[in-house]
Amino acid sequence: MADRLAFTKMQGLGNDFMVIDAVSHDIDPDPLLTAERIRRWSDRHFGIGFDQLLLVETSHRRDMDFRYRIFNADGGEVEQCGNGARCFARYVAERGLTRRRDIRVETAGGPIVLSLTDDNRVRVDMGHPRFEPEAIPFKPPITETAPPYSLMLSGRPGGIDQVRADVVSMGNPHAVVQVDDLDRYPVAEAGAAIESHPAFPRRVNAGFVQQLAPDHIRLRVFERGAGETLACGTGACAAVAAGIRAGRLRSPCRVELRGGELSIEWSGDDERPLYMTGPAEFVFDGSVPL
Repeated sequence: MADRLAFTKMQGLGNDFMVIDAVSHDIDPDPLLTAERIRRWSDRHFGIGFDQLLLVETSHRRDMDFRYRIFNADGGEVEQCGNGARCFARYVAERGLTRRRDIRVETAGGPIVLSLTDDNRVRVDMGHPRFEPEAIPFKPPITETAPPYSLMLSGRPGGIDQVRADVVSMGNPHAVVQVDDLDRYPVAEAGAAIESHPAFPRRVNAGFVQQLAPDHIRLRVFERGAGETLACGTGACAAVAAGIRAGRLRSPCRVELRGGELSIEWSGDDERPLYMTGPAEFVFDGSVPL
């Protein structure tokens, strides 16, 4: 193994990533990507600074072009990341790893298809949202059989003792909470309490939604293992899916995040895929010592 590791820094709406290419370089990721090392690299004062680390690998499946792995800033591996998926697509295309415009990618949360558009944006087939509690996984209150579900928050974080949440899997778990004033809501405190709530045995991403119109929402997301980020692609998908299913929203829906905007399309059919379109940008290339 070389004494330095090459990487690329990318961002999608301010959600930023360290991208490692295990296709072009001789890298054995399992001993390399330890939780301690990822935590050190993710530190914004002493390291590179990022929300997630993305690993580009060759897929062993004949029907897939690549394998895509995602690690949060705390070192834990997760199933899916929508903003990261868009960065992944631009990376493999612009680095010459594929000539396809529609790229089939294997993830821990299931296969996805990434489509490059003519305006340098990426449209992602995110698969279909799932709402069954076991798909999250989520343990609903015994007395409740339909969303939104009541979640009691111990310690009254930010003065909040209870929230009502929709639960959605976009290949990774999301709890979606409707709020009246997103700017004044205690996202950090309530988000941390929801993330580690005992009803979610694998933890959960907590999204807070302020609806502006039937086709326009604002969203802030406290991500599992990363804290609040400037944008969360799967969080935007989950928020819109929950809103369409409840009859509050219609497709396509504009999602306004702190880092920019995404467009989400979904028919409302549980068996039909949901599509997310947004930007992905290169920031810089570098290397770190091993």
